[in-house]
Amino acid sequence: MKRSGLRGRPVPLEHRKDQRHEACRTPSCGTSAALVFIGRNSSGQWVAQEQNGLFGGLFVDRTQAIKYALFENGRHPEAIVELARAIELDTEGRLAPVGLLLGAGKQPVA
Repeated sequence: MKRSGLRGRPVPLEHRKDQRHEACRTPSCGTSAALVFIGRNSSGQWVAQEQNGLFGGLFVDRTQAIKYALFENGRHPEAIVELARAIELDTEGRLAPVGLLLGAGKQPVA
């Protein structure tokens, strides 16, 4: 059975939605995108760090930090938080509580 678009015309295959891929992919629908904090450290380098310390890195510029964060969190810009205060890359698993990181200096990236 052919699917049809407006006025009964067949819809080209490349324009049809695959039913398997129509699941909601936003955090409000239950997917667990990793929350990533980005900001500058005390040396002026850009830091991207997942809230639980699962991944992170140092970057030369903001653009590269955001690209990394998007790649690691499954392309969810709404789950990236840019901090106005300094953030240091935690390499020993001693992350500050999320409440402290999300103080008054929180800015949305997207």
